[in-house]
Amino acid sequence: MFAIVDCNNFYASCERVFNPTLEKRPVVVLSNNDGCIIARSAEAKAIGIKMGTPVFEARKMIKKHNIVVFSSNYPLYGDMSNRVMETLRSITPDVEVYSIDEAFLNLRGTKAMCGSLNTLSRDLRTKVKKWTGIPVSIGVAPTKTLAKIGNRLAKKRAEAAGVYVLNSESAIRQALEATPVEDIWGIGRQYAAFLYQSGIENAWQLRQARESWVKQHMSVVGQRLHMELRGVSCLPLEMLDPPKKMIGSSRSFAKPLATLNAVEEAVATYVTRIGEKLRKQRSCAQVITVFVRTNRFSKHAVQYANARTLQMPVPTDSTPEMISYAFRILQMIYREGYAYKKAGVMVGGLVPSYDCQQHLFDQVDRKKAIRAMQAMDEINEKMGRFKVRSAAMGFKAQGETRQQKLSPNYTSNWSEILEVQV
Repeated sequence: MFAIVDCNNFYASCERVFNPTLEKRPVVVLSNNDGCIIARSAEAKAIGIKMGTPVFEARKMIKKHNIVVFSSNYPLYGDMSNRVMETLRSITPDVEVYSIDEAFLNLRGTKAMCGSLNTLSRDLRTKVKKWTGIPVSIGVAPTKTLAKIGNRLAKKRAEAAGVYVLNSESAIRQALEATPVEDIWGIGRQYAAFLYQSGIENAWQLRQARESWVKQHMSVVGQRLHMELRGVSCLPLEMLDPPKKMIGSSRSFAKPLATLNAVEEAVATYVTRIGEKLRKQRSCAQVITVFVRTNRFSKHAVQYANARTLQMPVPTDSTPEMISYAFRILQMIYREGYAYKKAGVMVGGLVPSYDCQQHLFDQVDRKKAIRAMQAMDEINEKMGRFKVRSAAMGFKAQGETRQQKLSPNYTSNWSEILEVQV
């Protein structure tokens, strides 16, 4: 049996953990630069706040209903996610972290399997809430796809109280009949439209479709989905994240940047983030791309956008080396007289760091570069991000996002830790 544990309104729930006065109040969390609403509490959803709504369009509703607004606090959310996942691992080591707020569990072999799946799930839900303060919903079923359907019903049905177990044919049929095809995990808009045209409107009807018809009209992914709906597990847990094939970092600037130096500092910051990710997954990059563009939504500004890709002679994960190549590209594409709204960097051609093809005339001391990056990563992990940085990044945080309603980093910054007054 598989379980999927999904944190309810995760970003809003993280903010509530450290501010109990937010309970029962509508809460929304904003995107980068405080532009759009990307997370809503149940109360905000009930009011009618839509996902992705620009803040300026929702200001009247925010004021009318006294909605609490937060900027995205990703260090806090990431740390709270880690705490939830570690709590789940106390039940079973077989945990697949599917996203920042979701995880699949394989319940086979757990001691609690001797008892009721419903009791196990409710005890786990209580444990996560007690240990982390985050409310979760849990779906349990013989396959991951069925578990996702159970999780959806655990959220939608009040009588489920956050847990929905599909452990019988009657329970599975009832759940599938209540699930429109567009709400099935892995079914996109085009597939949903095709299935509706074919007379298949819910998950049960898709399950009952003939195998020959599914094979003829759906891809291999669709065939696996069909098998999963029938209770045949085709999607095992992925315990290790597969290495990324490309890594990128980009941001829209809080204020347009009009000088080369300012854009360089922003680009250096993005390269630094990419370097950290490369070293974390033990990869090196062979190509690097840099792009810049003005504000395409401005009706009055003169528009310009450009990008260039460069092949690096030796695959690398060295931040200073990648910054030098990024600056070389920036010199090619930067044009004076424009106010730049966004820039970004992407690296590709990733290869394992232990299997990099060297260059006969390479003059870089690779061993020294590796030691330097290891030392920088260790210091930054211990003392805080960017405590040791490349001088090319500057100290004015060029290109950083606007976060006017940012909550403290309660769990990852000693100076912002919660204080209890006695």
